[in-house]
Amino acid sequence: MQRDIVQRPGTTAASTGTQPAARTSLPGNLLAPSAARRFVAAAIAEWSGLGLPAAVGFSDRLSDDAATIVSELVTNAVVHAGTTVELLFRLEEATEEEASALVLEVSDHHPARALRSDHGSGDEGAGEPADYGRGLEIVATLAERWGVTYRTGLKTVWARLPVDDWNPFPDAGAEPGFERGLRAAELLAPTARRALRDDGDWAGRGALSFLAEASDLLAGQLDEDIVAALAGQLLVPRLADWCAIWLEPESGGPSAVPRLAKVWHVDEDRIPPLRALLEGDPLRLPERVGTGAVSMPWPGGAEDGGTPEKDEAEGVALAYRITSGGRTLGAVLLGRESTARVPDELTALIEDFVRRVGLAVGAARAYTRQATISRILQRGLLPSKVARIPGVASSLVYEPSDDGVVGGDFYDIFPCPGDRWCFVLGDVQGSGPEAAVVTGLARPWLRLLAREGFQADEVLVRLNRLLLDDAMEAAEAAALMVAAAGGQHSADSGQSRFLSLLYGELVPLPGGGARCTLVSAGHPLPLLLRPDGTVRPAAEPQLLLGVMDDAVYETQSFDLAPGDSLLCVTDGVTERRSGPLMFDDGDGLARALSGCAGLNAEEIADRIKHAVHAFAERPPDDDLALLVLQAE
Repeated sequence: MQRDIVQRPGTTAASTGTQPAARTSLPGNLLAPSAARRFVAAAIAEWSGLGLPAAVGFSDRLSDDAATIVSELVTNAVVHAGTTVELLFRLEEATEEEASALVLEVSDHHPARALRSDHGSGDEGAGEPADYGRGLEIVATLAERWGVTYRTGLKTVWARLPVDDWNPFPDAGAEPGFERGLRAAELLAPTARRALRDDGDWAGRGALSFLAEASDLLAGQLDEDIVAALAGQLLVPRLADWCAIWLEPESGGPSAVPRLAKVWHVDEDRIPPLRALLEGDPLRLPERVGTGAVSMPWPGGAEDGGTPEKDEAEGVALAYRITSGGRTLGAVLLGRESTARVPDELTALIEDFVRRVGLAVGAARAYTRQATISRILQRGLLPSKVARIPGVASSLVYEPSDDGVVGGDFYDIFPCPGDRWCFVLGDVQGSGPEAAVVTGLARPWLRLLAREGFQADEVLVRLNRLLLDDAMEAAEAAALMVAAAGGQHSADSGQSRFLSLLYGELVPLPGGGARCTLVSAGHPLPLLLRPDGTVRPAAEPQLLLGVMDDAVYETQSFDLAPGDSLLCVTDGVTERRSGPLMFDDGDGLARALSGCAGLNAEEIADRIKHAVHAFAERPPDDDLALLVLQAE
């Protein structure tokens, strides 16, 4: 097998030229390989439908092998790098030198991690099977050429599959596509996996390497079902021929029935019947058995009233309790076929592994609880609806970063005495419960102060004093409660009293339009768009709220004439990043807004939102809020 690490001549991950190409970014988790397969299948189908010359040579075998290669490469990247995976798939038309080909490039952002294959480095001994997958051997078997390119912060594995070479009936000689298919089938066959397994490899460093890899892969997973799925793939086929994982319901209790979360088998065709066999008999181990291995009857065997498949299925079945913090979270049942016993060192290794699974499930459940509470609180921190301002059309876009942590941006539009209409766009510095407390206090305080008849500058002066007194005290109390509950105190909790705020008042004018009064405290400045496309800032920058007790604020007033539009945003818009660049660099927001002349409020909001999203390939990592007010 060719394993030289070289760069394909004249090609980089970005050099797509004019050839048909498709690109996507995938999360570094268990869902990435299946998403990559669907992405490749969709691209092949699209290119076939376009009638491209090279697409004439497409075959089912070519599609299957492209899906196999991308699945193995993405799995390798997820398991051994654990970062976001970038996938580039392109169709190269035929040239005088080369036939047309499909080219796959899979990149991860952990170039320090060595590329791993079926064989280790030379000092491990030639021909010794490693304890990880056969991804690169499959790639080398199916691809015409493949290689690896290292760049700063990026490692790319590429593979080239010639289109013309996949003719099932070549004119002469052997059938290369068919031979490659047979070789790949041998690599993927469950019997081959079992043949490679040697329990002696798990002594010493092999066990430590496996546990370290498992810890890396399970750490940070935020969904208990993904934890269960990863655990199944780590156990099978390395340590067992099949496994099943039950999870106790979150509410618990003696009457609760464990849920069969994952069933895995080296032979995928046997997963459905195994699941059907196990679903009717939920596994729950008594706490008195501890966390060690417990011998269990073979599923479907004589002990269960069934008839085991004597020639294939008999073996050893072991069960382990999944625990975290002294609480039972579920159980693992695994089986090894055609064996009488499992070595003690292997049962101890599995026990250590299951302990890590328990920690991951416990962490995922804690995150889910926090995220649920956060979503409920978030709904209470924002208005259920905003007021309609007479003579002024409004359009609001609010997209939370959805990281499960309350806080961040907030907004409001509400009426006040004296035919005034107030609007607010704010951003509490920091995150977590401390920031949520400040958000929950600031919005009702603003309404109260405005409705008491204070002018815009007076509203901010009083709000600033409240932030320095009551809000900070409440935020610190929230931080102490989080710490007492075993949570982590936010590193930026001391900043939660800081609040950037744009506060404005509109008074409709008899002839149309409205008189607008603004105060911008440490907030991105609002922009005024005239019908002729000119754009200018509509306020002056002033001090962030919550910094100085004696801060004084000044207002700016102007007429919002019919056709004029006012754009208000939070820093999730202006500081949207693409590498070292930000969206508002070089007055980027003003340039984007100037192109919105002639659009209504909703169209302007939609145009700016799409421009922010399109600025970078990755989705925004901060809350995004923008408000457009247009005089009618």
